[in-house]
Amino acid sequence: MFQNIHHVAIIASDYQKSRSFYTEMLGLRIIREVWRAQRQSWKCDIAVGNTQIELFSFPTPPSRPSHPEAAGLRHLAFTVDDIQATVDHLAANAITCEPIRTDPYTGKLYTFFSDPDGLPLELYQG
Repeated sequence: MFQNIHHVAIIASDYQKSRSFYTEMLGLRIIREVWRAQRQSWKCDIAVGNTQIELFSFPTPPSRPSHPEAAGLRHLAFTVDDIQATVDHLAANAITCEPIRTDPYTGKLYTFFSDPDGLPLELYQG
């Protein structure tokens, strides 16, 4: 019945800062970007493999509860080929990652970092 995840939507408190983070810092590709005048909102579709991130702006969105953990979507995870190289790339762009750990169930390496609004993002070595 379900085939894939088509997209994940993220609302940014500072649209330009988050757009730069996802496209320039993380290197994700913009598919399209539109200004939705009736909602006073930008919408930017960003490619992540076969999935998309829909990045939105809205006037004065409420802050996202993150710590302590809140109910709802916990984080997004990106598959990477070389976790250390990715962590090094992020560090070179002033993005701090947690120490790399090993998933006790799969034996795979993973770590976390955050987007400009504190949304937890995970790197998972494929």
